[in-house]
Amino acid sequence: MRVLLIEDERPAALRLEQLLQACDAGIEVLAVLDSVQGSVRWLQEHGAPDLLFLDIQLADGLSFDIFRQVDVRSPIIFTTAFDQYMLKAFRLHSVDYLLKPIDPEELSQALQKYRRFYEQGEPAGELPSLRELMASLQKPTYKERFLIKAGQQITYVAADEVHYFYAEDGLLYLRCGDGKRHVIDYTLDQLVDVLNPQSFFRLSRKVITHVQAIRKVNPYFNNRLVLELHPRPDFQVLVSRDRVADFKAWLDT
Repeated sequence: MRVLLIEDERPAALRLEQLLQACDAGIEVLAVLDSVQGSVRWLQEHGAPDLLFLDIQLADGLSFDIFRQVDVRSPIIFTTAFDQYMLKAFRLHSVDYLLKPIDPEELSQALQKYRRFYEQGEPAGELPSLRELMASLQKPTYKERFLIKAGQQITYVAADEVHYFYAEDGLLYLRCGDGKRHVIDYTLDQLVDVLNPQSFFRLSRKVITHVQAIRKVNPYFNNRLVLELHPRPDFQVLVSRDRVADFKAWLDT
């Protein structure tokens, strides 16, 4: 079995080589590469190995950048220090993953899995492409909760429990369906980047609303809209004229 190691931590690479030899003396390590560009050059010159061990963070970027520059169809075993949440994606899109520091038994099991699927021809189902993996890792993530201070206590409000945010007297408030409001340490501009745009929309310089808060939408003069929100705010909620078209498109999704 010819394997290629892409790993920028030399001690980790040496340990992996030793563990591979201990698992199977017939494994040939073709090269140990530590960068995106070095890996691209090697693969262009030598072609795909039987199996690729791939770290995520390399000296000059993410290893996924390799596959944007060269077409490699080798099976992959990830070697990574990423957390368990991210590893779910790796498990679905690769032969296996190994969490650093690599456990010898887990390495042995990963090699057995490779042999079943690729050397012995056991049906493995169609493994999604690395392109799909990269797309899944690049999907944006949005804020799920906001910390709230109540005296000396700290609690939180889930993002989906928020009906709207509004700025008033230099402070930013969130308001829930039960009518309670809480000060949060954000600006509206910051919120736009962390809220799910399918659920939240910035109506004006003052208000961001969740779709669940909207009760009525009425026309208003100068081609604006006026909204009735729940709970009812103490101020008039208008959709700026330059946001009306985008607001209607968002509401219709």
